[in-house]
Amino acid sequence: MITLSIIHQAQQKDVCSQRKLFDAYGKILHRIARRYLSDKGKVEDSVSNSIFIMLEKMGRCKFESVGAFESWIKRIVVNECLAIIKKEKPFKLLGEHEAEAYHLDEIVIENLTADRIMEVIAGLPVGYRTVFNLFEVEGYAHSEIAEMLGISLGTSKSQLSKAKVMLQKRIIDLDPSYEKRKLVL
Repeated sequence: MITLSIIHQAQQKDVCSQRKLFDAYGKILHRIARRYLSDKGKVEDSVSNSIFIMLEKMGRCKFESVGAFESWIKRIVVNECLAIIKKEKPFKLLGEHEAEAYHLDEIVIENLTADRIMEVIAGLPVGYRTVFNLFEVEGYAHSEIAEMLGISLGTSKSQLSKAKVMLQKRIIDLDPSYEKRKLVL
């Protein structure tokens, strides 16, 4: 368990405390990066860069709580992922015809696991996935997302809406008997 004392010791360059932070947060940062990046190498790069930034800059910060520290390091990894996304690919916007609305039957999602849902999210186009994660998972407002990604407010909202439609379609597509049930209803 990480305490404020461990964080303060790590800020003083105590290697043992820094290792405790890495052990406690490495997997968490990795999971966050996987939500944004599909390439395993880029995930590893973003986590490594984030840990480096954390260790380099934490001495200049004042943390009043463990929660404040956790929020800070999570934001670092999100920002690193966004930097990779911006550098590697232009933010591709998909048109209306590429995301159609489907009715989601509750039976379709009964047997889904969290891992499978994460796989479906990871399979979204990078723009959809990025906005979806920033808004629905990280809790950023559309105005913040627009600023972070260099897109308009309307584009952020549109990308989220289209991401949800595409997620719904892909979840439905996981169930081979969906079309048969739809005909019976």
